[in-house]
Amino acid sequence: MTPGIPYDELDNGSSLHFAVVASNSGHDGDTALPFLNNPEVLNDFSFRSVHIEAVIGKQIVQAYYGRPQDKAYFLGCSTGGRQGTKSALEYPEDFDGIIVGAPAIDFNHLVHWTGMLGRHLGAPDATSPAYIPLDSWSFIAQEVLRQCDGIDGVMDGIITEPDACDFRPETLLCRETSSKACLTRPQVEALKKIYSPLYGTDGELVYPRYDPGAESSPAIPFAFSGNFSAYTEEWLKYVVLNVTQYDISNYGLEHGVLLDNVNGGGISTFDGDYSAFRDRGGKLLAYHGRADPIIASGISKRLYDLISRTLDTPSLDSFYRLFLVPGMDHCLGGPGASKFGQLPGAQALNASSHNIILAMVDWVENGVSPNIITGTASDGTTRAHCRYPMRSVWNGSSFGCQG
Repeated sequence: MTPGIPYDELDNGSSLHFAVVASNSGHDGDTALPFLNNPEVLNDFSFRSVHIEAVIGKQIVQAYYGRPQDKAYFLGCSTGGRQGTKSALEYPEDFDGIIVGAPAIDFNHLVHWTGMLGRHLGAPDATSPAYIPLDSWSFIAQEVLRQCDGIDGVMDGIITEPDACDFRPETLLCRETSSKACLTRPQVEALKKIYSPLYGTDGELVYPRYDPGAESSPAIPFAFSGNFSAYTEEWLKYVVLNVTQYDISNYGLEHGVLLDNVNGGGISTFDGDYSAFRDRGGKLLAYHGRADPIIASGISKRLYDLISRTLDTPSLDSFYRLFLVPGMDHCLGGPGASKFGQLPGAQALNASSHNIILAMVDWVENGVSPNIITGTASDGTTRAHCRYPMRSVWNGSSFGCQG
């Protein structure tokens, strides 16, 4: 949910000479318990806290400096990414520029998807035949790379376009001559479900598949040890059903319908009508790691396409740009070039070509729209991150973009 006020991000923003404000979104703690029978607290988390931040923050600036702010910006990732997206939809006048990373958009379906991922593995029963022990994910990750790393023409430990990876987990099926690095038939079938899109009770697409390449993340213990289902269980108990006891072992596709019908706090955040934000001159920069183990990066592609269809325009470049980052984990980290100024741990050069915050300022205040953001990996490697629907091209020594 939200761990509290991000003081390191306040420091990061002020170091760039912004007047900065942040909040805990209405409650502390990484749990949905505060939402139990508290619809107003849920409203704070869903949409109101960021709006109040914007209103009060501007009042503080006016009082301290004796004049209103020149421009207002928002920066957030994951839950913060969803909140920034919601702000553009519900309060288009609050911010001139909004930067969202790995946004938890289509929130109800995200909660449903995480619950179903757990169910594929037999959660919460670790003795289920489908359960995959955490130490098995290392050889699963190696096999995914063996099959798909070279699709982009470079063997570098990064799958540039996970959607092009047709991973076949049956190659890991245990046979008489197999080593210990193999899986049983139920485990293989679980992987097939994990790496397939999630469909609903009527056969409709609900959520994109897990990204091949994300299984090497250090967050795998969170993703596949049952914690995913724990988040779904908490949301169902404390928000949807308003109860304190719930047996997640009964979870199934029909619960996705229930999540949609309740939509607590209007939290879904999957709407394509950004016309008000666009028409008043607002700019939105989104980024999503292609090796995100928490929120499948395909959801950001789906939002882009939804906006394009809703506004009946093939290009959103005038106000909305999406950067898909190969090899990037959730918000930061991974083998890819994930440092481009978006978070305190992602320091970048003091230039709009390498810093997404400065790129946003340049776009809003100088009309210089970003086509490429250059990121840096932990080993110092730099790569171009190209606006979607373009794609990054890397030949081992230089990078660029192709349409």
